[in-house]
Amino acid sequence: MPPGHPRGDDVSPALAALLAEREAACRLAPDRALDTLDDAENFVAERGMLTLTPDCALPSLFGACHEEPYRPGGHGFASWPKTRWWWGFAIGERADVHAAKLHRGKTLYLSTPTVAAFDPLCRAALARADAGEFGATAAELAAFLDTAGPTPIDDVKRELGLDAASLRAARDRLERVGAIVSRGMTLPAAQGGERETSELARWDQRFPDAPASAPRGPDEALAEAVVAGVLAAVVAPRAEVASWFSWPLPRDLLSRLCAAGHLYEPQPGWLAARG
Repeated sequence: MPPGHPRGDDVSPALAALLAEREAACRLAPDRALDTLDDAENFVAERGMLTLTPDCALPSLFGACHEEPYRPGGHGFASWPKTRWWWGFAIGERADVHAAKLHRGKTLYLSTPTVAAFDPLCRAALARADAGEFGATAAELAAFLDTAGPTPIDDVKRELGLDAASLRAARDRLERVGAIVSRGMTLPAAQGGERETSELARWDQRFPDAPASAPRGPDEALAEAVVAGVLAAVVAPRAEVASWFSWPLPRDLLSRLCAAGHLYEPQPGWLAARG
């Protein structure tokens, strides 16, 4: 359940119904656990967006697995599902699942239709990167990818003469706002066999055509992304919504979305979306 889940008399009938719907739709109960990677792909399509690990009201890929962690009590990778840890990488290789670091620098899996909501935000961030607003190294990285196309990380470091820390800082700055995106790839290892690495690409290389249904600009896009997130969660604490994405919300955005009928409060302090 979301943080601050109300109890007993604190729950109105309207909120109780939405919480029950959320439990089923977001697969919060073990009897709704994902069984296969195909199930996980369908889960992305149904909800529109998933986080990797459960950390807010947004639905979670690993949360829906309901599997014991690789190492109980561990942190980071050790807290991932014992046998389905690889789903976090494999799901992003599905044609209609798109992984980006738009959850404040953490992975957010998007369905193809949901990409349209974020597209103007990410293109605007890429334009800012090209203009140097994220720093000289970030601008150099964006310019290099524009010329070279999607490139493995090792090649980026070699061609730009960057150490691992410098590239990581520029990459993290750009990935969290979608200016660039990464995806896993396998390359031959020096001692034989294979090794895992990542390929970096600009947003406009991964998504060369702006979706026809995309909002007109970043402000409209952020509003649409918020509504898509609330739809994905079914219902969410109002105070939490501003922490979901990498972009700060205008102070009055949620009120405006409620006034326009896109969102509503089934109970004070909680938000749901009109689908």
